[in-house]
Amino acid sequence: MLESYLPLALAIGAGMAVALGMLGLTIGLNRWLGPRKPSAVKMAPFDCGSTPIGSPRVRFSVKFYEVAILFLVFDIEAAFLYPWAVVGRDLGWFGVGAAGVFVGTVVVALVYVWKQGALDWGPDTELGG
Repeated sequence: MLESYLPLALAIGAGMAVALGMLGLTIGLNRWLGPRKPSAVKMAPFDCGSTPIGSPRVRFSVKFYEVAILFLVFDIEAAFLYPWAVVGRDLGWFGVGAAGVFVGTVVVALVYVWKQGALDWGPDTELGG
């Protein structure tokens, strides 16, 4: 039984060996051929020719990450609708019902997130806020 996994183990081992070999070769060539004259200008952060203003380690608001994760979740859920669109005629009414349940779940989740205020970016506009 284990003999059937031998080709898979060899392929994984060969892939890891090639990856580690390339990494080692790249690091070795960088150290051997790369320039070694650091200066203040070379060590300064560079972004499109503009001079850096402030620290590059600025913390983002949690809202940024929250909205980014929500975008990914709803984007991936929308991508799940494409297979239904491709085979929609073959699935018949069962497929329409399943897609309806799926879309309904996504809409309920979006309304919940919206009501929780996760999508509000502006200042608090409620009275007393």
